[in-house]
Amino acid sequence: MPPTKDADEKSIANLVEKYIDENDVMIFSKSWCPYCKKIKDALKSAKIEFHSIELDKMDEGDQIQKELFKKTKQETVPNIFIKQQHIGGCDKTLEALKSGRVATLLNPPESERKHKKVDNDDLDSKDADEKANANLVEKYIVENDVMIFSKSWCPYCTKVKDALRSAKIEFYSIELDKMGRDLSLFKLLIYIFIYYLAEGDQIQNALINKTEQDTVPNIFIKQQHIGGCDKTLEALKSGRVATLLNPPESEKKHKKVENDDLDSYDYDLIVIGGGSGGLACSKEARSFEKKVCVLDFVKPTPIGTTWGLGGTCVNVGCIPKKLMHQASLIGEYVHDSVDYGWSQLDQARQHSWSKMIESIQQYIRSLNFKYRVDLRSKGVTYENSYGEFLSPHRLKLTDKKGKTKEITGEKIVVAVGGRPKYPDIEGDQQYGITSDDLFSLKYDPGKTIVVGASYVALECAGFLHGIGREVQIFVRSILLRGFDQQMASKIGDYMSTIGMKFHYQRIPTRLECLEEGKPGKLRLHYRQTLESGEIEESYEDCNTVLFAIGREACTNELNLDKIGIEVNKANGFKIKTKEEQSIDIPWLYAIGDCIDEQTMPPGQPLELTPVAIQAGQLLAKRMFSNSTIKMDYYNVPTTVFTPIEYGAIGYSEEDALSKFGEDNIEIFHSEFVPLEWSICHHRDQVKTMSYCKLIVDKNTDRVIGFHVLSPNAGEITQGYALGMRLGATKNDFDMTIGIHPTCAENLTTLSVTKSSGDSAAQEGC
Repeated sequence: MPPTKDADEKSIANLVEKYIDENDVMIFSKSWCPYCKKIKDALKSAKIEFHSIELDKMDEGDQIQKELFKKTKQETVPNIFIKQQHIGGCDKTLEALKSGRVATLLNPPESERKHKKVDNDDLDSKDADEKANANLVEKYIVENDVMIFSKSWCPYCTKVKDALRSAKIEFYSIELDKMGRDLSLFKLLIYIFIYYLAEGDQIQNALINKTEQDTVPNIFIKQQHIGGCDKTLEALKSGRVATLLNPPESEKKHKKVENDDLDSYDYDLIVIGGGSGGLACSKEARSFEKKVCVLDFVKPTPIGTTWGLGGTCVNVGCIPKKLMHQASLIGEYVHDSVDYGWSQLDQARQHSWSKMIESIQQYIRSLNFKYRVDLRSKGVTYENSYGEFLSPHRLKLTDKKGKTKEITGEKIVVAVGGRPKYPDIEGDQQYGITSDDLFSLKYDPGKTIVVGASYVALECAGFLHGIGREVQIFVRSILLRGFDQQMASKIGDYMSTIGMKFHYQRIPTRLECLEEGKPGKLRLHYRQTLESGEIEESYEDCNTVLFAIGREACTNELNLDKIGIEVNKANGFKIKTKEEQSIDIPWLYAIGDCIDEQTMPPGQPLELTPVAIQAGQLLAKRMFSNSTIKMDYYNVPTTVFTPIEYGAIGYSEEDALSKFGEDNIEIFHSEFVPLEWSICHHRDQVKTMSYCKLIVDKNTDRVIGFHVLSPNAGEITQGYALGMRLGATKNDFDMTIGIHPTCAENLTTLSVTKSSGDSAAQEGC
């Protein structure tokens, strides 16, 4: 029963009904979902036949899931029907199995096999009742500036009423538990208006349909749904209630802005980009009852790789990178195990690329699904379409089938992130890959040449080597440009010592395919400047070439010129912003990797997921509430997940010297051996390569630079980030009691300075 590819909404609805009607037990499932597997196993154990379809493997899977949500109000899988009755998900079906309900539905008693009409069975009357209840609810909301649907016994209802009285705010409330018991004059008027008197339970059902809130108090102010007790108290405290009841003059009428030829908009906010920053901004804006739309569309890479909602971090960045880094660390732990008495583990050491990719991609797909569900539950419209500007405030959306439509937004946030660059040589896109492809690559990459010296390049090279692949790294000039260069040099030394080959001054000139295959055999031609100054041309054969030479913002196809914004290759197509607002257009904002932000530290683009998330949330609060809190781009912690991790906060040594001067800073440092490495003979050559340093302003004793190279540097750096943000001094570090024995404690005992010339090697424990 294969679905048609160009199915419209009606045909999808018919398809869903067909599945349900034709199968006694119908399971709408996803192949990676553990709950789907659990319920199938339970049904098999009970010897109950069922039919299932895997939505993640169908072209119309997303459309079918949307139709199921319309039909059942259930967003998750498995979504199960038995004898055309909706049962629910895994837990509810297991419960129905245990209680015998499933057996009863499949084999009903004879007395239930024929339809029996009951007294007062009048569906038309029921529909009319529901409509009347909905009308009554709307009448209450429209006719009262502050409307409380309450119950007389509820302490939270009493609490919020007392708070409103204290604030001298008038309200109208009805007690749902007392309705239908007496006829006041007001109720009599309502009775005349809608022909009958509604019961409290019926009104509460109408409220659930309207707000999806099933508790009281249920509160509306100026026809806007506020929520329950806590949300209303929060709105009182923040001033939102006062603003709703007495809006500023500037908000009482729609004001046209420059280049604005619209009188109204489809959305209060449109966010272009469904990555971490865009999602955070959209959900925060929605919390202020704004109408929000998120656009997200991933253009395939040259070899056809694409992915789901969540942006770079979730799909082709932080998440899969950290998991592959962990895979490589586990390989090292297996080597360590010999000296810890686990000799057989080392003998069995082998790695399956396909199994690792399968596990990681299953997890990522589960995150994609959770993000879609989260947007839907919060009331954010999600469009899986590519957006581009037609004119101020107006966007054209194009979906994967080429269908287009137009939408408008009063404010627009660009959060499109960036994509890896190619070197613009023959064969680069035809035969090469980038990090956008690596994390879902269906075949083992084999011998890999990594072109680039960015943190992406070194992280990818590191975990590929750690899982047993031969890796060579082509470096144009220096490692980790923009980071502390002493630390970058130490990372290079460590990676070289454990077996990775660095080739400096090698510039790729052409990539050709010698043998087709997955992987095939490639030849990378390059030009190299020798120490003598001579230029040598040669080549290196391999199975995979990974380009990691930097990234460019995905803005050059948004038609920004239609609204007067210019972007260019010189700054990576980034939008110039100040405090995330466009310098040129007052209603346009940008966050994340696509901004050239004026308030960032010079030379530190900070293309980091947590930065984009916080910037997006703070921006939404400034746009739609009275917040004045701005993103602070200084003292942002970060970690490079190379085989030995590097964590940093604040100034690099080079930047500190440039800004403060050599006479005004002191650098405390130490080399140390992680205790867990101390008995591992295979680490003999790298045991002493762990290192940390603090850069201190002599005039204030404040620590202005934090750097650590060690196992678990990410966890260490996150812990110290709070102290750095609060202005920790060297004395604060010295007075902090370390946890022994840990790598982190070394930051609390630093006494050797660089200026002294004494050895930084640690002695004793």
